[in-house]
Amino acid sequence: MASVSEMYDVGWEEMRDKLRKWREDNCRNSEQIVDVGEELIGEHGSKLGDDIWIIYEQVMIAALDCSRDDLALTCLQELRKQFPDSHRVKRLSGMRLEALERYDEANKHYDAILQDDPTNTAARKRKISILKAQGKSAEAIRELNEYLEQFVGDQEAWHELSELYINEHDYGKAAFCLEELMMTNPHNHLYCEQYAEVKYTQGGLENLELSRKYFAQALRLNNRNMRALFGLYMSASHIAASPKVSAKVKKDNMKYAAWAANQINRAYKLAGRGSKENKCSVKAVEEMLESMQISMS
Repeated sequence: MASVSEMYDVGWEEMRDKLRKWREDNCRNSEQIVDVGEELIGEHGSKLGDDIWIIYEQVMIAALDCSRDDLALTCLQELRKQFPDSHRVKRLSGMRLEALERYDEANKHYDAILQDDPTNTAARKRKISILKAQGKSAEAIRELNEYLEQFVGDQEAWHELSELYINEHDYGKAAFCLEELMMTNPHNHLYCEQYAEVKYTQGGLENLELSRKYFAQALRLNNRNMRALFGLYMSASHIAASPKVSAKVKKDNMKYAAWAANQINRAYKLAGRGSKENKCSVKAVEEMLESMQISMS
């Protein structure tokens, strides 16, 4: 089988730079990282200087994603030789044990790290991830709440907690987590969209009105957010269909729903130009919107 450098006619410098770019962009394209990284380490490791250690870590994590324990172990052994007392390397050892579903052993690694450094957030998060992997959602939620009492500014933890609450159908608490995220990230369209979805799921006229407002806000922040566009259409349509709203509110929401439907149609038509398959998709969208249409009567 041809090597990566032969297939794409690139040298080791380009391969190294590609891995660096993926790290900086937080890309989780594990299969590509394994393909490039395995060849770079195996054939050009002596040329990489100190960059080789971060590449070992990057390739090891990608190898765990791809169930390549042989490659993960090779990287881990090299890191252990170079950094025998490193908490970061001990955490990587725990992650490998997690991938092998040896959770008790992994927890021992994380407990050892926390005994030396009680403020090590990465080790605490790994322990929570083990609870989640074992299906112990209630315990994971409890641990994550305790974690956030000490590290209230950890946005990743707030988002994870919201996902756990959604999985448990506790939408009120999930909404609270997303409100915390929106306070610190008011320009993040995805948080607005997710909050709107939670409110839409809760139901009731008040929640639907909040849902419509936050779907609209998500679109203001990113007018290409199709999920928010569909959400605006659905929430406005449901409000317009409610017998509890006044004639003016019904008329306004019919207008919002019609605008959203037109934008959805327009987006699909633009995406489907020149493609027979996409034209079929446009027709399917039109039929769906027509079937959901609300009568003004």
